[in-house]
Amino acid sequence: MAVETVLLAPVFLIFLLFLVGAGRVVEAQGEVNGAARDAARAASVQRTFPEAETAAKEAAEAALGSDCEPRVELDGERWQEGGAVAASVTCELDLAFLGFDATREMTGTSVVPLERLRRVE
Repeated sequence: MAVETVLLAPVFLIFLLFLVGAGRVVEAQGEVNGAARDAARAASVQRTFPEAETAAKEAAEAALGSDCEPRVELDGERWQEGGAVAASVTCELDLAFLGFDATREMTGTSVVPLERLRRVE
């Protein structure tokens, strides 16, 4: 009985570490998707595209906190009344806390329509 426990304990521990890592990846993807949604919404209520870029970056940083330094990209191709703004937020997830020397790039995208009767410049 003791031999089986000694042999199976490392396998069980590796399995638990895998579960924790997978859970963190799923949680981080949800956080990045939420930051993209917040960034697109913050950009959609601005009047000019430069103001929208600033608001989107601030919203993404506020949503992610100090977890990572987000890269925010806005697609202003349809920046017009009744158009849409797309925000893409990318963040690096560090998996070093699990003993792995790896990072994973997480990307979230969101599209929000611009109001039809709102003047944008």
